[in-house]
Parts: sequence; C-alpha cells; structure tokens
Amino acid sequence: MNENELVWRIAGGSGDGIDSTGSNFTKSLMRAGLNVTTHRHYPSRIRGGHTYFEVRASPEDIKARADEYNVLLALGDSFARAPDEEAIYGNEEIKPLTENLDDLAEGGVIIYDSGVVDIEDAPEFDERAEENNWHVVPLDLREIAKEHGREVMRNTAGVGATVALVEGVKLEDIEDVMSDAMGGDMLEANIDILHYTHDKVVEEFDTDTDVTLPESQHDEEQVLVGGSHGIAYAALDEGCRFISGYPMTPWTDVFAIMSQLLPEFDGVAEQVEDEIAAASMAIGASHAGAKAMSGSSGGGFALMSEPLGMAEATETPVVLVEAMRGGPSTGLPTKTEQSDLEHVLFTSQGDGMRVVLAPGSAEEAYEQTRVAFRIAYDYNIPAIILYDKKLSGGITNVPASFFDREPNPDMGATLTEDEIEEFKREGDQDYPRFRYDAEKGVPPRPIPGQKDGRFKTSGNEHDEYGYISEDPDNRVTQMDRRLSRFDHIRDELDEEDHQAVYGTDAEDAEYGILSFGSNKGVIEEAADRLEDAGHSVGAMNVSDLVPFDSETVRNFVENVEHVYVVENNATAQLRHHVQRELGGYGDALTSILKYDGNPFRPAEVVDAFESAVEGGVETSYNVKIQHKMSRKGRDTETVKRTETVEGKGD
Repeated sequence: MNENELVWRIAGGSGDGIDSTGSNFTKSLMRAGLNVTTHRHYPSRIRGGHTYFEVRASPEDIKARADEYNVLLALGDSFARAPDEEAIYGNEEIKPLTENLDDLAEGGVIIYDSGVVDIEDAPEFDERAEENNWHVVPLDLREIAKEHGREVMRNTAGVGATVALVEGVKLEDIEDVMSDAMGGDMLEANIDILHYTHDKVVEEFDTDTDVTLPESQHDEEQVLVGGSHGIAYAALDEGCRFISGYPMTPWTDVFAIMSQLLPEFDGVAEQVEDEIAAASMAIGASHAGAKAMSGSSGGGFALMSEPLGMAEATETPVVLVEAMRGGPSTGLPTKTEQSDLEHVLFTSQGDGMRVVLAPGSAEEAYEQTRVAFRIAYDYNIPAIILYDKKLSGGITNVPASFFDREPNPDMGATLTEDEIEEFKREGDQDYPRFRYDAEKGVPPRPIPGQKDGRFKTSGNEHDEYGYISEDPDNRVTQMDRRLSRFDHIRDELDEEDHQAVYGTDAEDAEYGILSFGSNKGVIEEAADRLEDAGHSVGAMNVSDLVPFDSETVRNFVENVEHVYVVENNATAQLRHHVQRELGGYGDALTSILKYDGNPFRPAEVVDAFESAVEGGVETSYNVKIQHKMSRKGRDTETVKRTETVEGKGD
C-alpha cells in the first residue's frame, strides 16, 4: 500500500454502529484536508453478522479502495447467533477480527474489544501477529463504555484508541464531527469515553506504531457523497418532482434520499406495494405532466419489465434506476456484482426502446442522471441509470462547487395550447399524438387537461391518433419512426464524452483495459501501476450502453494489440455487448471476471493482466481469465486463490 495514506477499517456486527462510526471518522479525515473514499461490507441481516466499514485517506487523488489496510478496530459481533465454532455459521462473535486479517498490511495496528472477542478462539493469532509485525492492542471497550456511558458507545472508545495509536489524528476533529451528530448528555458521555480511552492507551500501551495520518488541506469546501447522492441531486436539479418505489438494497439509498428531500421542493415520494405499481405510478405521473422517476434492484426491476414496455410503446418519458447486486434471484442481496447488464438491455417485450447509461463515479452519477432526464423528456423515451452496490454504498469527497449547476425545469417535448392548435389537423376530433412525420421521430405530447390536446394511447400498436392498428404498413412506419430517435440521441451523447480514454500514452498504448460502471477508478489506478511497471496501457470505462458509442469503442479496440475487459460477473456480459455492437473482435478481447460478491481492487486487475500477458494462470485472487468464447462453450482459465499470500496464510 501507499505509505502516504491511512486505510482504517472498523469491524463488528450489524447493529453495532459500524456504518455511523465509519462515516463520522471519514468526515473527520476529510475535514483534516485529506481525500477519502470508503467501502462498506455488510450481510443481508438486520442484526448481527460480520460487517465492516473501510476508509482510505490520502493527500493524493483516490480512484479506488485500497488493496490492503493498516489499522483494524475489531469490535466483535455483539449480536452473534452463536459464539461456537461448531455452529452452522461458525463463531460469529470473533469474525470481525479473524475475517479481516488477510488484508491487514505488515506493521499494521489491531485494536480489539477483549470484552467481546476471546483471542483464544482466533487460530494461530499470536503467530500471525508476530510474523507480520502487527501492533496489537487488546482493550475491554465494552466495559469502558458501560462505566462511562452506555455499551453501544464502545465504538467511540475504539476511535479514542485509534487516535492514540495513529499519529496525526486529532481528538478535536473527532469531537467536531460528534458535535454535529448529537448533543446533550449523549454528546458529553461520548466525549468522556473518547478521551478516557485515548489517555488509557497512551498510559498503558506502546503507541509508537509507525502508522501516521498524512498532512494535507483542501483548496475549497468538500462534501461527502456517493453515487446515490449524485443520482438524487441530479434528479432534483432536473426538476424531478415525483418518485415512487419499494425498498430493495441497494436502490433504497436513492429512494430514501429523494423521499427526504422532495418535500422541500414541493415534490411527492410514494412508497407502494410492489415494483410493478412503482414503475406504473411513475409513468402515470409523467403522463400527467411531472418529471418522474422510479427504480429498484435486480429482482424488483424484473417486475418493472411490463411497465417499461408500456412506457416504450406509449412514448412516455420516465427515468428508472437499476442498482445491481449479486444474483440470480435473491442471490447476494448486499454484495457487489455487475450481472444485470443484459437484463436491463433486453428486458420487456419486443424491440427495446430505451437509453441506458452506467456512471462510474459519484460525479458521473450526477452528470449522467441529468443527461438521462434530458434525453428521456426531449425524446419521450424511458432512460435507465445502471449502477451497483459499490457505487451506491461508498462515499467520497467532492468539491461542493461541483453541484453548483443551473436547474432545468423544462419538460422537453411537450406542447403549449397554441402549438396544439397549430399541429391539430382541421376536422380531427383527436390530436395526432403519434404522427408519422415528427421531427427527429419525436411527436411532442400534450399534457392532459390542455385545450384540444385530447389523445388516445395504448400499449398495442397504434396509428397516428393512438387507435389500435395491426396494419403492416402502419407497424413498419411507427417502428422506423421510433427507432430513428436513436441516431439523434447518439449525436447528442457524443457531445458528453462519456467514454474518455485514460492513460499517459493512451492513444498509442500497446494494451487496453475496458470496463463499465463502478470499475472506472479501479482500472485507472491499475493502468497507472502497470505503466509504472513498464507496460504500455490505456483504459476506457464505457458509460453509454444504449445507444452504444461504437465509433469511440471501436477506435480504442483497434488502436491496441489486445484489450482486457474487466467486469463483476461470471458470463462476460460487457464483452458480449461490445462484440455484438462492434460485430466481432473476439480474438482481440480477453475477460477478467470477478463474481465472489466483492468489488475489484487495483492489485487484482494488475495481477490478472500480468498473468494473462505472460501466459500464466495463477494469481492470488478469486478472478477468472476468459480468453475466448464460442457458441459451443467457453475456453477459460480459472484463477482462484491458489497460492498463499506471503506471510499471511491462506
């Protein structure tokens, strides 16, 4: 890991305050002038089960989570089902310690709650600690919290110990963040515990750990946001005033943020009985004249297939969010995967008529959501934002000025009453809502209630006036008109530059790394490392999935000798999509796949790249290298954890 950074991980059980403590500690590091990014790991349980929150802090720009970390605060799981190694799920009480040791750097610090964790239950812990030169500090955090406040405050005690053991972290920075989050007796007790534990560690333990917080400062005010914030803020700035949904991890974050903020903008948020109702209600709100959105994760989005097709057939604009997680079915509800790509591209009936964008960062989530609303309402078409649990759950610092943008309340391709009168043909009772000769293939729509704007619409194929029609000529004319919109949409998206190539010599690189969505920062950091190691590498993260930017991606593929496609799924869905859109290039593409529920880290991409280039198959990670695909089967080389990470055990 980079010596000029701090990577801190707090681990415990769901319900132990891991997320709130981690978020507050992250905020204190950001306020200290550092760039930060976080990673959240949690089980699909309300209470109990190993969870951790990791923050990486550095004066430099941070593109991805770290490969390893140097400080572990292991609280133990106070909600463990059974502290018994023979139980079905093993000894859950100690997992926040034992399941985090493989990624702890040599010379790292371990603080563990001896009031919950029995170190005798950790196999060969002392030997591993000595071998890796870990600085181990056992503290009865539970008892400290009970004596000075409440047991739930043991995470605050752990933060106090962290401050004592990491040079450069300041108590006053922690106090400032705590003061923002609480007050009264609760604040007083937490500050008492913070100082008591800090002083206890200084007095009773060796605090010379060689782990320090680097110094830095920001040039302007920063805010902590994730991809879900970016999507929600963009929707509000684009004039979205209606959202309907049903909670489902990890889409729930967008829904919760919008539900909290919409009332301040005189908007409406509706939690409904299921995802069919959610998508249908959003389409209805849009039909009635509001900018509207809905969304879900994989299983819930499957229920939205029929309403999505209805929006395409009736040409009703709506923005949908699909937050990917591990599948199929319930799969891995709280883990990262990118396996819904083909589902989103092809779900619903017939020939799809939707735009699909996949942002790769919190900033792109904001910018591309604004684009999605603009495209949806200018072209009367559904637009989908595709992202995943990693981008949803992680937070990073972004300059506050980034969000200082002009709002856009424009409703797009709609009509005034004067325009309705102009376009309505003499003698017609109904307005020709789906007229054949519309500019760019987009007939602008009246809003219900406008004078002379009455029109019919149907999910059945229909003529210009919305009357159901099975006439072959009408069918071809209407399909061609609807499809013609995509050429114009592609022209507009070309101005956005969503597929920028990354790398110091990217235009002349020997190799390329291609990905989509939340792997953007990972492949960029991997490209930097590979460049430093002497490889000539460029990277591209694809965001425009429909309509696909064939020209830019084709140029990238053709300008290098070989391309490695990095994605979090088992079936190479992005690679399939690229080959389908470009019409070939199978021999030029090799897949680097990961589908164990964890997002890629830069070292995994570097390791797999070097293994593939050098013709090897063994790395230290759960990654699969896929050299070619055919209709008869796939020629793959599985790269599992086949060797021991030096000095750390398997």
